[in-house]
Order: sequence, then C-alpha cells, then structure tokens
Amino acid sequence: MNTLEKIYQTNIQLLSKTEVTYTQWEHEPILDFATDEMVAKKLGWTGTHSKSLFLKVKGGGFALYLTEKDKRLDSKAIKKVLGKRVSICDDLEMTEQTGCVPGAVCPFALPQSIPVIVDSTLFTHDEILYTPGHPELTLGFAGKDLPILLQAIENTVHHI
Repeated sequence: MNTLEKIYQTNIQLLSKTEVTYTQWEHEPILDFATDEMVAKKLGWTGTHSKSLFLKVKGGGFALYLTEKDKRLDSKAIKKVLGKRVSICDDLEMTEQTGCVPGAVCPFALPQSIPVIVDSTLFTHDEILYTPGHPELTLGFAGKDLPILLQAIENTVHHI
C-alpha cells in the first residue's frame, strides 16, 4: 500500500471509528485553487473548502493550520498558541514529513508530533470539504462534527 493510500485509509478509519457521516467524491486531481473551483462547479459542491497549510516552526518542528480555502495565514494568532513564529514549509519538506503531495495536504493522519491549529470558524459551516491524501478524492462532513474528529486524533489541537 502506498503512502497516499495509507493516508486515505487512516481517514476512512477515523470517520468510521467516530461514526461521522461523510460523503466522498472522485474527480480529476485537485492540486491548485483553479482546478478546485472548476471541479466544485462541475460537481455542484456547496460545502466550505478547507485549506491545510503545513508550517515550519522557528527553532524546529512543524505544525498544520486548518482553515477555510480563502483565508490567509494568521501567523500572529498561531504564534500566540505555539509561542514561536511560523512560516509556510517548502513542498519537499512537507512531503517528507506528511507523505502528502503539494496542493493536497490532509489535516488528519499526520505524525503525532505535529500540532494541528484549527480556525474555529470551521465549526459553524454546514459542510467542510477536504482532501484525504489522494488529490483525486474529496471528503465532506458536517462542520459540527469537526470537534469529534479532532478529539479522536493523537495530535495536540489548538483552536484560534
């Protein structure tokens, strides 16, 4: 089983274990915002597209920031919770750390040492869409279920 398939299977196991209802779509690979918008229009998605930014923490380590697709990195808020500055990690290092491909970073199935910082506005959305490893797949679940999923992962989770 390759790395992307392991990430996908870990996501499906997480959703099943937590009994979170989800929808899955298969489509052409989404690796950029333009393709994301085109596929969303074609498939009639109405959910909120999430964005997972993989970050390098000054002084060592990594973190993941989960937010809405159109929001910018709030480095000041992240520094408040981590106590250190962050910058967006380069593609090679991100792939080495997560196994994900650039443009399709999965917010779940990360190494346990990587904290997840969540934009709390995601909890209010009817549906959140994300990539479960494979860039040609998208999963959607209710925003109200995000806390359930976050409680079930082994990573430290911060809310901003």
